[in-house]
Amino acid sequence: MLFKDINIIDENFRFKAHQYVATEGDKIAYIGEGMPADPDRYGEVYEGDGKLLMSALYNAHAHAPMVLLRGYAENLPLQAWLSEKCWPFEDKITPEDNYWGMLLACAELVRYGGVSFSDMYFATDKRAEAVIDSGLKANLCEGFIAREDKSFYDMPLYEAYEEFVRKLHGAANGRILIDYNLHAEYTTFPQACSDVIRVAAEKGLRLQVHVSETRSEVQECRERHNGLSPVAYFASLGLFEVPTTAAHCVWVDDDDIAILRDYDVFVAYNPASNMKLGSGFAPIPKLLDAGVSVCLGTDGMASNNNHNMFQDMYLMGLLSKGSTLDPAVITPEQVLAAATRNGALSQGREDCGLLREGMKADLCVVDISGPSWTPMTDPLYNLLYAGDGSDVVMTLSDGIVVYRDGSWPTIDIERAQAEVSARTARILTELSES
Repeated sequence: MLFKDINIIDENFRFKAHQYVATEGDKIAYIGEGMPADPDRYGEVYEGDGKLLMSALYNAHAHAPMVLLRGYAENLPLQAWLSEKCWPFEDKITPEDNYWGMLLACAELVRYGGVSFSDMYFATDKRAEAVIDSGLKANLCEGFIAREDKSFYDMPLYEAYEEFVRKLHGAANGRILIDYNLHAEYTTFPQACSDVIRVAAEKGLRLQVHVSETRSEVQECRERHNGLSPVAYFASLGLFEVPTTAAHCVWVDDDDIAILRDYDVFVAYNPASNMKLGSGFAPIPKLLDAGVSVCLGTDGMASNNNHNMFQDMYLMGLLSKGSTLDPAVITPEQVLAAATRNGALSQGREDCGLLREGMKADLCVVDISGPSWTPMTDPLYNLLYAGDGSDVVMTLSDGIVVYRDGSWPTIDIERAQAEVSARTARILTELSES
């Protein structure tokens, strides 16, 4: 595709007007102020008047099939939300339910300009199938919650992971990557954690984990582990010697932040979920000032309740300012980096997340002709505080159009919605009868 005379957000997160961008195969082949040589080679010409082209978004923390629970577990703090609502519901979810929940989540992500996500859930083979069918990318890990204190090598999940890595890691031209997982400090035991860390290190794979999401989690961890916070506890086990994305990090102190920085941990910030569950406000400005790599996630749909990452970008900007009483504490460039390049790097996708020649053609087109975009005094501030995911009119993953003007070329959206509705209704009936 050749984007003609279009506004862009370039690789340095600067706005540039009247640019030409061409994609060839799965890569960005040309960016410039004039028409590329031999323009016919790029196929369709897309007229860029009133449009903005930017990197697509990378969701650094999700539980995508939880679209099945959207609107179900409401007005509860985290532990009650998990134990009283989410876990009983999830016990009823079948692998086929996971497929349809995942597929609908993919449709929602691309509708709002997202192309890749780090997903922590179950039935990894079915989730991978849905991602491949949709044309998106994902770093998938099988949720690991240890019910008893024994070695990871003695658990069925160990062999399951061996199969996932063998069959799925690098599948679909690298669109599917397998990460290892530790759900959290409070749902695992030290021996199993150490085993998972060892296996991930031996295989050279990444790891996803929840860390310091609530104040009570931190307090109880200190009681269990001789005063260690979750960050310090996991560091003592060697977790952060493996490339890690730590979701939440709401209740971290200066010592924790130093550990996260020194080990190059990616912090996946989930502002909508953290507020909705009453968990608090992560110290994002302190993390950024310390040099920690911050990326952005939606979390699951029982605690957000949508995959509109433009909403999370908006919240990241506002909450950073409001929680510090400093309106200049964060810039649009920092927020955009969290939602694009940093998210891609948290997934180990070095060739993604920037509008640069040679990078993967993961792109979204935003309609900037509407009234909320006028005037364009500063386009980056318009993008962050005036725009919305509903302004996205096209999304490309590896150069393939996966959403355009209300249609999903790779997904039967009506069937996906019907399947999810019917499957949620079935599970609610089963819960009421149990």
